[in-house]
Amino acid sequence: MEQNLSGYKIFYEVASCGNISKAAKKLYISQPAISKSIVKLEDGLETKLFKRNSRGVTLTDEGAMLYEYIKEAFESINTAETELRRIKEFNIGHIQIGASTTLCRYILMPYLQRFMEQYPNIRVSIVTQGSAQTLALLDSRKLDLGLAAEPKSVHAELHIRKPMQIHDIFVATPQYLENLRSICGPDFQIFEEANLMLLDQNNMSRRYIDEYFKETGIEPIQILEVSTMDLLIEFAKVGIGVSCVIREFVQEELTKGTLVELPLPAPIPPRNIGFIFNPSNTSKSLNCFLETLDTE
Repeated sequence: MEQNLSGYKIFYEVASCGNISKAAKKLYISQPAISKSIVKLEDGLETKLFKRNSRGVTLTDEGAMLYEYIKEAFESINTAETELRRIKEFNIGHIQIGASTTLCRYILMPYLQRFMEQYPNIRVSIVTQGSAQTLALLDSRKLDLGLAAEPKSVHAELHIRKPMQIHDIFVATPQYLENLRSICGPDFQIFEEANLMLLDQNNMSRRYIDEYFKETGIEPIQILEVSTMDLLIEFAKVGIGVSCVIREFVQEELTKGTLVELPLPAPIPPRNIGFIFNPSNTSKSLNCFLETLDTE
């Protein structure tokens, strides 16, 4: 912008008032100072903006065109200032949270409900994707907060709050296991005979299980890939096969006996999930959410 913003502000008020004297009173500036500013603006734009008459001033065609744009600009500034005051007065803000659909359902919901009860004027956006994508968005500061698996590689710039331990297990219905015994004999090998259902290979949980297979020398024969943990749980419940799921997410089914946890040659090491954020990308809304986590 070649001209000083104050020059455009003076131009805007003079054009709105149609009179230099009225504009001077409104701006608390002397009339000579206003006249000097208008001349400077006209010289800089190399365009006559006002025509003077006995009643005051009127805009030239070029001045009228400029006035429409300047009017729109200052109205936008006024709107922005009003919105900022409203946000400050009513504690209105916005927070973007990233999480998988499964973590949203089993972990995020109670925290989100409590947060909304305490801060009803803060707008919440949920971005659903896997943990790897959530971490990438946090790294690039496109999310305020992520509920995700704690990464194995060090993300020095990311902090985790409210870490929770989860346990990967393999489950099936009692009927599915009975069918395997009747077909393959009592000493059947789960990973060789069963229809094994896993998350797709792009998922962090799947990569974690693949590492477990490699370390224990397990080589599954029949694998069905599924996009979400919810589907793994539902497919296991209807007896399609053996699913790798999170124990904490099927505790009710295990208690009722709807699903059975299968013994493994070696336990799968537990891992952590938690609320992850970039401390260099904080906001008032994020701090409010973190305070909600801490006051549980």
